[in-house]
Amino acid sequence: MSVRLLLPGEARGAVLVLDAPLSMWGGLDPETGELIDRRHPQAGATLTGRIVVMPSGRGSSSSSSVLAEAIRLGTAPAAIVLRHPDDIILLGALVARELYGLVCPVVVADREDYEALRTDEVVVISGAELGPD
Repeated sequence: MSVRLLLPGEARGAVLVLDAPLSMWGGLDPETGELIDRRHPQAGATLTGRIVVMPSGRGSSSSSSVLAEAIRLGTAPAAIVLRHPDDIILLGALVARELYGLVCPVVVADREDYEALRTDEVVVISGAELGPD
């Protein structure tokens, strides 16, 4: 499947499909990689090393700094697949790349490809391609 690149990079990991958008600020513990928003359907899940699939980000511009910190600490997702572009998620990944030289690819999938992704399926992101490992 083809994706639209927001921040290119290479990643491999097990998919974690989030049923709702996530605000990294108040929703992700950058120290542990745990989804800590108790109202989120996947509360308690660990995002570290996963290909996180979510509709979009949600909320505060501070989310970008939380994502950048998680990337720096090595607790962030391996990549983020969005259904809709999100400038705040992209900004966090861009800041981590510029400040720390660490890349967390961010891509946008069309509806059909987005809906085909399943939790725990192992996928690879390479360039503008997303597919099974």
